[in-house]
Amino acid sequence: MKRKIFTIASAASLVGLMFCAEAALAQKSGGVLKAYHRGTPPSGSIHEEATNSTLTPYMGVFNNLIMYRQDVARDSLETIIPDLAESWSWSDDLTKLTFKLRSGVKWHDGKAFSSKDVKCTWDLLQGKSKAKLRKNPRKAWYKNLDKVTTNGDGEATFHLKRPQPAFLALLASGYSPVYPCHVSPKKMRTNPVGTGPFKFVSLKQNEHVKFTKNPNYWKKDRPYLDGVEWTIIKSRATRVLAFIAGKFDMTFNVDVTVPLLKDVKSQAPHAVCELVTTNVSTNLIVNQFKPPFDNADVRKAMVLAIDRKAFIDILSEGQNLQGGAMMPPPSGVWGMPPDFLKTVAGYNPDIAGNRAAARKIMEGLGYGPDNRLKVKVSTRNIAVYRDPAVILIDHLKEIYMDAELDTVETSNWHAKVARKDYMVGLNLTGIGVDDPDANFYENYSCGSQRNYTGYCKPEMEELFAKQSMMTDQAARKKLVWEIDKKLQEDAARPMISHGKAAQCWQPHVKGFVTHVNSLYNNWRMEDVWMDK
Repeated sequence: MKRKIFTIASAASLVGLMFCAEAALAQKSGGVLKAYHRGTPPSGSIHEEATNSTLTPYMGVFNNLIMYRQDVARDSLETIIPDLAESWSWSDDLTKLTFKLRSGVKWHDGKAFSSKDVKCTWDLLQGKSKAKLRKNPRKAWYKNLDKVTTNGDGEATFHLKRPQPAFLALLASGYSPVYPCHVSPKKMRTNPVGTGPFKFVSLKQNEHVKFTKNPNYWKKDRPYLDGVEWTIIKSRATRVLAFIAGKFDMTFNVDVTVPLLKDVKSQAPHAVCELVTTNVSTNLIVNQFKPPFDNADVRKAMVLAIDRKAFIDILSEGQNLQGGAMMPPPSGVWGMPPDFLKTVAGYNPDIAGNRAAARKIMEGLGYGPDNRLKVKVSTRNIAVYRDPAVILIDHLKEIYMDAELDTVETSNWHAKVARKDYMVGLNLTGIGVDDPDANFYENYSCGSQRNYTGYCKPEMEELFAKQSMMTDQAARKKLVWEIDKKLQEDAARPMISHGKAAQCWQPHVKGFVTHVNSLYNNWRMEDVWMDK
């Protein structure tokens, strides 16, 4: 994907700023980076949350075994580098993955990091340990993991049940930090301890989250910043205006919508903004356990009612993309190409015809102008959720459904839908890794906490495993397209659009790179510095 970079200045300044200045200037240490946040994080435990409201501010507290390079915009297997692991190796049959670990690394409380912490982390994620996570949204990532063993303090081996070449991609995500054995999950929610470049200082509800430099970070020349402070401002218009006024060095994680980007460009011509794909989809979730939505025909009618182009035009001025479960190309590696997408039922651009077919389905079920179905549409109480939910309600009216909006606070949203305590929902799904192993197992696999609709088909489970084992990536891609097509036609989690949004920062902020195929993997902040 061609990345759109806005530095609202002369062309000469653009070239000088983006390509020359950082090479010429030495990184400066010091300063506290001030950013805004859209709401109070539900907790400080990355492993227990399914939102960038937690991951974005807290990623710098932790390290992974391996990670995606922070300075490369597109995450891939080729951009994975060592972190707490010095190196890794596969067994010949691709079922054992061994990591050689760094020595001398300390947790923020001074205790030594070792292979025991690696084993404890994945035992916790698999539900094998005495300690338990309150929520475990990515447990399904590790369905294929049999166990983790250690060899002394400096080596850990992941034993897989079958080959899974993309397992590395999961471990490199910002959602895969190593936790300390000696700190309870309860404490990690409120006072997390890591090995990362920043130490947690404090969280105050609806006010701030603060972090300070780890003076004993194992990367001796990092971080450059003295700290990072996130000020919580719930109103999107208010927080963007505060950035324009210079009160913040950086916006929240791709928080600036396409319409708001115009305001930033016109009122803060010096600001650096990047409009990127986010690998966050807007989608319809329907609780398949609640009548009448346990009826596949009702769900099919709802899918036919959706005018995807209308959503895209209204919310992003035509910038968002149509696609299936996997992020569409060219940014996405695994998404269905446009010609293939046209073969998927429900993606016919004849909206009037689609809705006529949907009304016929509903009439066959006894609904009509004089017998309309009452629906409650639940969504998270932030603008990027509420705005499309209002459009969805309008579309459902076309097929004899009268919907009421039910807004849910951020701290409760993911828990509510995970326990299937909803009827119909408008959801945004962010994918931690642009790989089918992450998306299919997390969002569509039987029993996953993030499978909010309850979709479960044994034949699809077999296809998930088949694509996961494939080493021929071109052949794997074609199978992934077929799987994605089936998911859309089953109305497993109907896709409305794939989003674009902008990340903005003041020109004195250096060393930050926005990633284009996941918004979860570039918030370590150890390479960021300020030239002021």
